[in-house]
Amino acid sequence: MKQALGGATKDMGKMLGGEEEKDPDAAKKEEERQEALRQQEEERKAKHARMEAEREKVRQTIRDKYGLKKKEEKEAEEKAAMEQACEGSLTRPKKAIPRGCGDDDEEDEESILDTVLKFLPGPLQDMFKK
Repeated sequence: MKQALGGATKDMGKMLGGEEEKDPDAAKKEEERQEALRQQEEERKAKHARMEAEREKVRQTIRDKYGLKKKEEKEAEEKAAMEQACEGSLTRPKKAIPRGCGDDDEEDEESILDTVLKFLPGPLQDMFKK
C-alpha cells in the first residue's frame, strides 16, 4: 500500500486522526526562518532607501539645471504670498473663479431663460414673462 500512495502515507495518517510527527528542532528552525525574513526585510528597506536617495540626487540636479523648485517650496511661497496680500484685509482673499462660473454672468442666465421660453407654448410664455 505504501508504494501505491507514494510518500503520502504521512499525510494520510494526519487526515485519519493520527498523531503528527513532531520535529524536535521545529521551534529553532521557525526562529531562524523568522530572523532570516526580518533580515531580508531590513536589506530590502535599505536598498529602497539608497535607490530613493539616488533618485532625489538626480531630481535635484534637474531642478538646479532648469531652475525648478520643489513642490513644498512652491506651496510655501504661495502661502506666504497669500498671507502678505491679506495682511491689511479683514477678510480672506477670494480665490480665483474660472470664467463663466462667477456671479457676474447674470446676462447669460437670462439669455438661457429666454431660450427656454421660446420653446414653450404662448400662454405659458405670458405667465413666465409677468
